Amino acid sequence: MKVMVGGTFDPLHDGHKRLLSRSFDLAGRNGKVVIGLTTDTFASKKTHPIRLFEIRRNELVGYIVDNKYPAQWVVEPLNDRFGSALDADFDAIVVSEETLPVAVEINRLRSENRRKKVDIHQICCVLAEDGRWISSTRIFKGEIDIHGHVLSRDVI
Repeated sequence: MKVMVGGTFDPLHDGHKRLLSRSFDLAGRNGKVVIGLTTDTFASKKTHPIRLFEIRRNELVGYIVDNKYPAQWVVEPLNDRFGSALDADFDAIVVSEETLPVAVEINRLRSENRRKKVDIHQICCVLAEDGRWISSTRIFKGEIDIHGHVLSRDVI
């Protein structure tokens, strides 16, 4: 099975890891995972600073290699919300609760362009210790770490 997934992956946190793990599980041993990684230009629209593409790519590749996922994989630049998902031949897309609307839009546009719709697999977002979603924004703000542990703050 050919599976697509995308994101900024900065920093690479436990929610991203669940997304990637599900993508590789779906692809299976003989499948392929296409990982769209936002370019510096596209990622610059975020509300917090993002590390350079090559740094994020290296961290992502290191995680995949360390986990020895058996499926083939490739990281491709993602210049917009859709990347190659509108035209590529693939079977499934893996998204979080937060990015589900993008996958629905991809299928709508594929259908309009007479492309086959793809299966949408939604993971549940990983919760931090405080019961709220782990997110890059919360990590950047210093609320939590990449595993969702609440960071203590000195009260003055």
